[in-house]
Amino acid sequence: MTFKAEYIWIDGTEPTAKLRSKTKIVAGTPDGTELPVWGFDGSSTNQAEGHASDRVLKPVFSCPDPIRGGDNVLVLCEVFDIDGTPHASNTRALLRPLAERFAAQEPIFGIEQEYTFFDGARPLGFPVGGFPAAQGGYYCGVGADEIFGREIVEKHLDHCLAAGLSISGINAEVMPGQWEFQVGPVGPLEVSDQLWIARWLLYRTAEEFNVSATLDPKPVKGDWNGAGAHTNFSTKAMREGYDAIITACESLGEGSKPMDHVKNYGAGIDDRLTGLHETAPWNEYSYGVSDRGASVRIPWQVEVDKKGYIEDRRPNANVDPYVVTRLIVDTCCTGLEKAGQV
Repeated sequence: MTFKAEYIWIDGTEPTAKLRSKTKIVAGTPDGTELPVWGFDGSSTNQAEGHASDRVLKPVFSCPDPIRGGDNVLVLCEVFDIDGTPHASNTRALLRPLAERFAAQEPIFGIEQEYTFFDGARPLGFPVGGFPAAQGGYYCGVGADEIFGREIVEKHLDHCLAAGLSISGINAEVMPGQWEFQVGPVGPLEVSDQLWIARWLLYRTAEEFNVSATLDPKPVKGDWNGAGAHTNFSTKAMREGYDAIITACESLGEGSKPMDHVKNYGAGIDDRLTGLHETAPWNEYSYGVSDRGASVRIPWQVEVDKKGYIEDRRPNANVDPYVVTRLIVDTCCTGLEKAGQV
């Protein structure tokens, strides 16, 4: 008996990494078979040179394959060099020890992944050679005159649920052809692994409709919203008291932290974080209650309840979730430690 295992990994393309995958036929059953280490040609993925091109795929997360069905699985892998050390592009390896170090604080994340469908060179729903009506009615809209790509979005949602991912919702976004799905709330490694798989499923699902999906943070220049990956975060202390909420917000704005974060929150961030279109300027840090023009938003209900979570609104749609969760955990959990709020 055999099954198909789709090995998925993050490549070394800069400034924004791409997803790659290939199929391995594995003898046995998914429940009773350890997924083997595999290899690939790193010279074709910006992860090696041709004279020493072998790179190693080590499975770290697997789930049912909702596209192939049956006993087939999707397998997310970390990339290693042949000497057993993590490859330079392996950002998950940097998150692992930090997630373990701060596990006692019980950090959890919910990431809102925005994206835009493209039909060839134009966003889905944009007329050929022109522009649609201005923003306003598209966000959470309904009707064929304002909503484009719903069939793909619904199929992607079904695939994510069938894969067992922690998908918590979907909605149409502010620009035509622009949508969002949310992953979480789960831990830093879990949310990052699942977001990468959900991205792969998004591309693969749209492929069947001859449509592409992009995480470009500013897919259309001018007076159109960009695409972000708003990152909601809390620890046990934050879920129990408001003082920890303020400490986390203050920690994110301390010293060089704002720039340390922003420069790692996705390529092209200055195109999106302009201070317009529900963003704060990329080079200024602020936080506020119910303020979508702030770098970090405290939801109004959190202020009312005096506990809950915060939303970092700065990460781009194309951010590496292993990087953004690592930075937030390190900054906020360290700040809470120093304040004695753990």
